[in-house]
Amino acid sequence: MTATVSLQPPGGVPASGASDVHDAEDLAGFGYPQQLRRRLGSYASFAAGFSFVSILTTVFQLFSFGYSFGGPAFFWTWPLVFTGQFLVALCFAELAARYPISGCVYQWSRRLSTGLTGHFAGWTMLIGQIVSVSAAAIALQVVLPSVWSGFQLVGGDPTLTTRTGATNAVLVGAILIALTTVVSAIGVRVMSLINSIGVTCELVGVGVLIALLFAHAKRGPGVVLHTEGVQGHSAYIWPFLVSALMAAYVMYGFDSAGELSEETRSPRKTAPRAILRALGASGVGGALLLIGALMAAPSLTDGNLATGGLPYVVTSRLGTGPGKALLVDVAIAICVCTLAIQTAASRLMYSMARDGALPGSTRLARVSPRTATPVLPTVIVGVAAIAVLGVNVGQAQLFTALTSVAVVIVYCAYLLVTVPLLVRRLRGLPKAGAGQFSLGRLGLPVNVLAVAYGAFMVVNMGWPRAEVYDPAGGHWYLKYFALLFCAGAGLIGWLMYRAVNASRTPAAGASPLVIGDAALEGAE
Repeated sequence: MTATVSLQPPGGVPASGASDVHDAEDLAGFGYPQQLRRRLGSYASFAAGFSFVSILTTVFQLFSFGYSFGGPAFFWTWPLVFTGQFLVALCFAELAARYPISGCVYQWSRRLSTGLTGHFAGWTMLIGQIVSVSAAAIALQVVLPSVWSGFQLVGGDPTLTTRTGATNAVLVGAILIALTTVVSAIGVRVMSLINSIGVTCELVGVGVLIALLFAHAKRGPGVVLHTEGVQGHSAYIWPFLVSALMAAYVMYGFDSAGELSEETRSPRKTAPRAILRALGASGVGGALLLIGALMAAPSLTDGNLATGGLPYVVTSRLGTGPGKALLVDVAIAICVCTLAIQTAASRLMYSMARDGALPGSTRLARVSPRTATPVLPTVIVGVAAIAVLGVNVGQAQLFTALTSVAVVIVYCAYLLVTVPLLVRRLRGLPKAGAGQFSLGRLGLPVNVLAVAYGAFMVVNMGWPRAEVYDPAGGHWYLKYFALLFCAGAGLIGWLMYRAVNASRTPAAGASPLVIGDAALEGAE
């Protein structure tokens, strides 16, 4: 006997639930039953991507890195990286309209190419997201001790590079990840509420901070035309390329709106707009924040910008009271950022497990009937992120290298989407459905430029530079850490692919990993 699953609630479809039923039917067309609850509207979808990027978290954390290599002129790496990533986001927006499915990078890649390519896209993205959870959580150490010395729970120097600072960073970071794990497992409604409130606070905080920095400016915007001699006697292009890593570290994760497609109402329309708006708002806000900080900094040459970064500018120019209030807002942004990344990672793991693409897929693909969330993936992501945090104790250089390479991994995952998409365009990509976001004739040039940008940044970020990956010297393997890590991740991913395909038992509702042209056309 075959059971019939009705997508319509008893007693007919209420007006408020009509779109949910339509979305569930749309998802069923891809071979998946509706298991996650659709609670996210347009603002919550935007908030998911904006909070992942979280300019207050990442710019505060990495401003000193960019300035130390590029001087004030490192600002120009921001619009360059933003332009490149916006090209990628345009490609993603098209795919979000065509494939409104959780685990978007994995799903897009495998439906445009093969199961192997999609597996590597999902696997590399998952690694990058788990390490990014750790990187976001550890940023609390940059902010909290400056707000109140009592947050330095283990005593001693709170500087992140010292043993006491590193230990405290792991402790507060682990507490934060434990809390975000609980919130993410409770359900998407609570997560969405916290995320939306946090993003609202961040948007207000960014606006207030930019206004205050401009009001306390000591120099004009022309400061971004100077290098302050950081290049020495060599060409400026080389330190400029290194400083571009700061912007590259910040502007990724805007695709989170796609990760939550199965929990979003009308995702074919909502997710594409959310992806572009999240990156657009982050790009504009971040640019103004960088200019404001450079204009307001007490000094450009005393070395504090290269060590203290934005927290130094805020507390020294705005005073203790306003400065600490803004740092509290930064701490809120860090918490929300950690929650957003962990939620996205858990949905990606769930999506891969549902297709039988991970060991233990049957358990990983289960959705709690009470919370309608994949609880086990959420817990595993949290535990793995805390384990990565532990590397920072006594191995700060290794942790820095690990978090840096995680971004290289994410950019590789993005390439595993944009390259297959380009191939499909050249072969003839089916037209988008009525009302769906589409680049039309601009699709090919935008896609070509997105691939070129992504490939260039992977090489730039992964290039074995001792000053980036092994600044203290004495650890040869750290210099080549990007290459070694990517090779190791690739090998593990290949072995996992072979293992799960040797005895494939996809979860109920899973679709095959190898997707052909017919499946692509049928999804339109």
